[in-house]
Amino acid sequence: MSLTIAALIAQAVERLKSVGFEDPGREARLLVAKATEISAARLSLEAREAATEQQQSTLNSLLARRVAREPMSHIIGQRAFYKHDFKVTADTLDPRPETEALILAALERPFSRLLDLGTGTGAIAFSLLAERPTATGIATDLSQGALSVARENAVAVGVADRVELIQSDWYAHVSGTYDLIVSNPPYIALEEMPSLAPELSYEPRMALTDEADGLTAYRKIAAGAPAHLTSGGWLMVEIGWQQGTDVAALFEAAGLKNIAVLPDLDGRDRVVTGQNL
Repeated sequence: MSLTIAALIAQAVERLKSVGFEDPGREARLLVAKATEISAARLSLEAREAATEQQQSTLNSLLARRVAREPMSHIIGQRAFYKHDFKVTADTLDPRPETEALILAALERPFSRLLDLGTGTGAIAFSLLAERPTATGIATDLSQGALSVARENAVAVGVADRVELIQSDWYAHVSGTYDLIVSNPPYIALEEMPSLAPELSYEPRMALTDEADGLTAYRKIAAGAPAHLTSGGWLMVEIGWQQGTDVAALFEAAGLKNIAVLPDLDGRDRVVTGQNL
């Protein structure tokens, strides 16, 4: 029996609601848009149109994946972050709204040469370069899979000619100095992993945890920063909301000055900044 687009949405809402999703209406519309290849903005306009059997079957498959808590970004293949849409796969960390606090902090400082350590999708580096048309940068990641995704995103955002992508374990294959170093490293402590949301089990574990106390990456990033920053250059990192004091202490131990712990839009500690003087 053929259903309308509106009926597909209603069915999806009920299924998602039955298993406890907080915003089933929004998620249902995203999934129906993906299944029907109708933009979310046009779903209301085409609500009375009949859905094909293939569209119904595709939606059922997408719903099964979402009910299994696969991230929505993996299912639809992208995530909106700052001013752009970024391709997302199982090889990359899903860009999150709280990371935009790092973008806002970085854009308060002048920079012409950027280094992004552990770039993942490239969301941080490419968002910054898009806002600074004369700036250039290096973006690194240990994962070749992540770098492949980042290359596609660099083209989509329009910064591919101004960024070099390098496979590197933090600073291992990085040379030169930079006005700005940014990073959103793995900061979840091993003991916290079992309590995470089930969606995170689909993301690369190496992008989430250091398998230790959550501070391993910050130790390496802070220690190497003075040798890779210009005089007056800044290091800015995203942190877990309880890590401000510890990460600020690592910045101080590395000799950085003007250290600050900045909040995200929810008022939680989210970014630590320090200057090389």
